[in-house]
Parts: sequence; C-alpha cells; structure tokens
Amino acid sequence: MRWMLASALAMAFAPLPAAAQTVAEHNELPAPARAAIDKAFADFRDRTPVPGMVYAVVRDGRIVHLGAWGVQEIGGSAVTAQTHFRIASMSKAFTALAILSLRDKGKLSLDDLAEKHIPQMRRWTYPTADAPRIRIRDLLQHVAGFVTDDPWGDRQQVMSEADFTRTIAAGVPWSRVGQSQHEYSNFGYALLGRIVTNVSGMPYQQYIRRTILEPLGMRETGYEVGNVGKDRLAAGYRWENDQWVLEPFMKDGAFGAMGGINTTAEDYAKWVAFLLSAWPARDDPDAGPVKRATVREMAQGLNFVRIAPRPGAAADDKCVHAIAYGMGMRVSPDCDLGLTLFHGGGYPGYGSFVVLAPETGTAVFGFANRTYQAPSLPVWQSLWALARAGVIAPRPVPLNPLLGEMQDIARAAYRAGGLGPLEGRLAMNFLLDRSAENWAAEFARIKGLVGECSTAEPLAPTGSLSTAFRWNCEKGQLDGQILLSPTNPPAIQALRFNPRPAP
Repeated sequence: MRWMLASALAMAFAPLPAAAQTVAEHNELPAPARAAIDKAFADFRDRTPVPGMVYAVVRDGRIVHLGAWGVQEIGGSAVTAQTHFRIASMSKAFTALAILSLRDKGKLSLDDLAEKHIPQMRRWTYPTADAPRIRIRDLLQHVAGFVTDDPWGDRQQVMSEADFTRTIAAGVPWSRVGQSQHEYSNFGYALLGRIVTNVSGMPYQQYIRRTILEPLGMRETGYEVGNVGKDRLAAGYRWENDQWVLEPFMKDGAFGAMGGINTTAEDYAKWVAFLLSAWPARDDPDAGPVKRATVREMAQGLNFVRIAPRPGAAADDKCVHAIAYGMGMRVSPDCDLGLTLFHGGGYPGYGSFVVLAPETGTAVFGFANRTYQAPSLPVWQSLWALARAGVIAPRPVPLNPLLGEMQDIARAAYRAGGLGPLEGRLAMNFLLDRSAENWAAEFARIKGLVGECSTAEPLAPTGSLSTAFRWNCEKGQLDGQILLSPTNPPAIQALRFNPRPAP
C-alpha cells in the first residue's frame, strides 16, 4: 500500500520542479549551510509531498536564505517569495502582541477579567464553585479551562461577529477548572480578538493593521483571502482518495484572531525580523511599533511545562525541550540555540511553522499548501545545522567588570590561604555561612589537590552579578562560581570551588 501511495504521489507531482528554486540575493549563508537547509526541506517534501512550499532564514533584519518549490495551484504557476499562504495559528502571535500593546496604552490589564471587556461572559456558569473567573492572561496562555478545539476551531473562521456574540452568550462546556493546566484553545484566542475590538473601538483586523502591519511595511499581509488575486495565492489542498482535493476558500470572520492571517515569505520576514530585534535588551532608541520589552514579554511562559525530546532527535540525543506556552508562542531553551520561541499553523489547505532563536538573532520559517502539513522538522533542523556549523550562536552574556575585579580578589585570597584580601568585599552572610578558619582549611585542602593556580580562563558570566570561572593550576584545574549580593555596592555572597586534579 505504501509503494502504491508513493507512486500516485509521484504521478501527481510529475510536472513540478525537481528541486527548490533559490533566489540569488537571499543566498548569504555559506554553501554547506545552504545545502544542509535545502536538504532538510527536500527530505520533508519527500516524506510528506505538498503542492508547493516556501522557506526562509532571517538574520540581521533580512532574509539570508530562501527556497521555493512547487506550484501555487495544481497545473499553475510556481511558488515564489511573493506567493500568499495562510499561516493559521501563527496568527496568534499578532493577536497576543495587539493585546499587549493595548495594555501598554493603559486600555486594559492582563489581570482584568475577560468579562470586563466581553459582557456576554458575565452570565457564564463555571465548572465548580471555587473555579477562578477567566482573566485576559489566561486566554493568552491557554489556561482558561476550554477544551482543545482543533480542528473544530479552524472551521469557525467564517463565523460572523453576530453569531460569535450569540455563541459567547450561550456559554461553554468546560474541559477543566481554569488556571490548573495548559490546554490549547482557538476559541480562547477568538475571545482575545473580541477584546481587541471592544477595547480599541475598531475591528481587531483594523487594529492589527494600524498598530503592527502598516508600521512594519507589511503591505502583503491581511486577513481577507478574497482580497488576494488568484494569481498570487497558494491554493490549499488535502490529499484524499489518491488525488489532490481543493479545500474551500474560507472568508475572514470572527475567528480570524486565532488563525486568519495570509502573508508572503517576504512580508512575514519583516514580522520575524521585528520580533528578533527585541533581543538583547539595550539602550538604543526604541522605534518599533510596540516596545522591545513588550515583545520580550511574549516569551514568558506560565510554567505548565511539558518535557519532550527535540523534534527528530536521535536516541542518544541528551538534549530535551522543556516547553511552556508564552503569549502567542511556545517557548523552550535549546542546547544549541538558547532561548527559542516557536509555533505551528495548521489549517484546511495549509501548514506552516516558525522558530525564532532570538539569542542568536536568527529565525527560520516555512509555509506549505497542504492541510496540516507544517514543515516543523526542517525548520528546526535548519537552525541546528547553522548552529553546529558555527554560523550562529547565542550571544555571550556581557561581562560586568566588577566580576573580573572580584575574581582577582578571590585569586589573591586563594594564594594567601585566607580571606584577608576579601576583607570589605564580603556580604554579611558570607562568614555566617562558613567561618574564616574553615575557609583557610578549605584553601589548604584544595591546594593539596591542584596546587597553586597561575592563570585563569576568560570568565563565563551567567548574569551581571554571577559568573563561572576556571583557573589553571599546577596539578589540574579549579572551577568555581562567584555570586554577588543584591545590594549597593554588590558584595560576594557565595564563592564556590570544584577542584579537578589532573589524571
């Protein structure tokens, strides 16, 4: 059966290009890195055929690599960077940032009860007498207690605002008590769209256009797919009964806040570049349509964390993802990339995925026009390929010169065999936690293991008030940590040593 399906798919794709088309002005990566990225997406296409696909690497505010493959419509023109795709739930990040921008303007609080801004919710009956009423932040982070509603939510895209009002007024069945567990909800983000409308005084689509899309120059991004000419739109398909079946073109409606955006690779790259520009925190002028600090707030998860292996991980891959939902984006640290923000988009006729690695200043995304076939694995693989090739890396934490000064004093104390050189630089807890006499004995013990330490490696700060260190010694190495106190001036609250004698 598998070979028959593969044969049928091959026949369906016979007239399509054999390889990704790349655009010369977007090929700024080293050739091996480009090849690894193109291979990752080609492998995805071989495993999961799609009529068309486009993908891009964004770095330093622009596309540095772009690939396009296949057709916008069966028998039609080729996919390009200007082809429009629906990105489904990747729209949620726009809705989340719109809510945060209204908070910044003093129009609402994330701790406001949602019913303050949606009066129809005031009559809801909650699942238990002690269930908390829904806050705006509960909707943002999918902890309101609603049931997971894929794929039901996708088919509500066309719901009118009047019908949505009636749906809200009718109340909801509950999956669980709110604030007790994460459960993904398209309905919840549709409610956020209604809040944007009611608080801003204009339809949420218009608010997002004025607040985000127009300032970023995203002229090819919008909600009503009917406004996109057929010659520029990737038609959405599903594979059914051994043939491509065209999905219906759903017009924009009340549920667009959860997944209604259509965009192009070139336009979406502007959005991704804007999000990436929020890192790191700095003193430069804050000229974006929404503050950098507000964008970074989207990465704050609510701590209903799940542990999962990295996508496509080999059995011996020791790195796992601890995933929380932030605001419109999932969040996880990655061993190669540092902080990551990511989200997929599944929709009748479309699949999309994006990963931002803001500590490296890099992101990768991909769009395809087949139902729920998001190119998530090649997006991740592309970033890992860049990291492992040394093309990208998390930015180092800036070194506070005070940490270097404290290391010099700590090394002097180690040489002296006592805390004398540290006098006046110790926090009030230091000698309460361990006596000066015990420290002298500890220095002697460590010297017996590794001897005197003549040089030090560059410090590896973990923040402005903490650092790891490594000293090179006569008989091995001495690793440790310096932790400063939350006082002015900072003082040493902890000094930790881990001797590593040579074999």
